[in-house]
Amino acid sequence: MLQLKNSVVADFDASNWRELGALTNKLDEVEGHDRLLRSLSWKDPDYEGLALTFIRKMIGSNDENLSLVQDYISKKCKISGEDISSEQSDSKKVIFSPSIFNVPSDPVDSNLVSVMMPFSTNLSPVYSSIQLAATNAGLTCTRADDIWDHSTVIQDIFSLIFRSFIVVCDFTGKNPNVFYEAGIAHTLGKHVIPITQVEQDVPFDLQHHRYIKYLNNTEGVGVLKSALESRFLTLSQKRNPKWL
Repeated sequence: MLQLKNSVVADFDASNWRELGALTNKLDEVEGHDRLLRSLSWKDPDYEGLALTFIRKMIGSNDENLSLVQDYISKKCKISGEDISSEQSDSKKVIFSPSIFNVPSDPVDSNLVSVMMPFSTNLSPVYSSIQLAATNAGLTCTRADDIWDHSTVIQDIFSLIFRSFIVVCDFTGKNPNVFYEAGIAHTLGKHVIPITQVEQDVPFDLQHHRYIKYLNNTEGVGVLKSALESRFLTLSQKRNPKWL
């Protein structure tokens, strides 16, 4: 709410208030208020408080106009932060300004699958099977050790997850880094596919999600490839046409 208010205070003019008022059935209140547009015009000190009050009114007591207000403000203002919803839907969206990570300038790549897994040589056949499944589904696949764009590994990982459409997380061995990366992927609204060799390695909070169990042998990674390929093809149908 404060982020929306700050953007409005920085960039809104009277016509923006009238347009948003018309969209949210609050035009009469905007034009009839004795202070809002006057305070905007004269840059009075009470303008910020009035802006916040009107944004709250326009969103509605039950947030019924939240998406409408956010979309309008994001189009008219230079909002500090990013819309991080991986699916462009009419559902509520989250606007954020992370303090730990830099938000990438590159958009989401609807063909990109990223893999979060321990960097262990014995898992190389597993990663190869994931790559092959992605290729067979018409997608590209990578993981953090395939790139080096930033001085800190975690920034590269965040950027990779941010740009990905699908994120595969291998929970084998209860690797804390993978747990952390899965949390980032879920927060960013990505399609997360958990895989594991041992079902007990899946965190309790995620055990209600479907996961793919596999064996790390020739037959097992072959089965994993087939299961992932099928899942990739299903998720590919959910891609926004604007990304293609």
